[in-house]
Amino acid sequence: MADTDNPVEAESTGKKIFFLCPSVAVENKIIAELVQQEYEVYVAKNKDSLKKVLKNYPDSIVFVDINEQMTEAEWEAWIISIKNAPETKNTAISIVTNNDDEKIKRKYLLTIKVSGYTVLKFDLDKAILHIIEILHNADAKGRRKYMRATTTSDVNATLNMPINGRFVKGQIRDISVVGISCTLDGNPEIAKNTLFKDIQVKLQTSLLKVEGIVIGSRMDENERVYVILFTQRIDPDVRTKIRKYIQHNLQTKMDSELK
Repeated sequence: MADTDNPVEAESTGKKIFFLCPSVAVENKIIAELVQQEYEVYVAKNKDSLKKVLKNYPDSIVFVDINEQMTEAEWEAWIISIKNAPETKNTAISIVTNNDDEKIKRKYLLTIKVSGYTVLKFDLDKAILHIIEILHNADAKGRRKYMRATTTSDVNATLNMPINGRFVKGQIRDISVVGISCTLDGNPEIAKNTLFKDIQVKLQTSLLKVEGIVIGSRMDENERVYVILFTQRIDPDVRTKIRKYIQHNLQTKMDSELK
């Protein structure tokens, strides 16, 4: 079965979203919520490293907190440098700040022409809605519905499936909240549309129980890759933990680029 034939292994077509120097409140509340809304969100701590990375992802979206690390004038200069550089001119930049000064807000929106200006001072829930509106207008998700993480290099992304009266261990290849692709020890023969009610998924230190249907398989050299679609009976808390794992997985890979 080709990767594009199923929702589990469909490629991402969305945009990368970076929060540069976010405050603790932004990281713990706003970013966490965006992850649960299936946005591809990253945290960057260094403006120079991010500037280099943006050259590789020219359609990215960046949220800058102008209250953090540098003066407002220094942030202004950095934003303008991103907007003027040929390699990063298509980057959409928005402001998140505790500063509700109308003069500063108008300068960024009308003169510098950032994509949005969100005030965090009073209501973070309202701020989240405003940020989601900015992301929607920027078509941040594209055609992608679900975030996916490739896990072939993570030895702690495994599963156990009950087959013929015993649990068979497997390695997860990739994962989203709709399903997984995996290999299983011994390459057992599994009929398409077989339902498994007790699949144990391990993601780092989290042990999750899911229910899934095998919707197909394909050979990858000497290993058979099985594609499993989760049923609608998956626990919402399990979905939350899967999204957190995916974000952590993607952030770890991005951190290597941000060095």
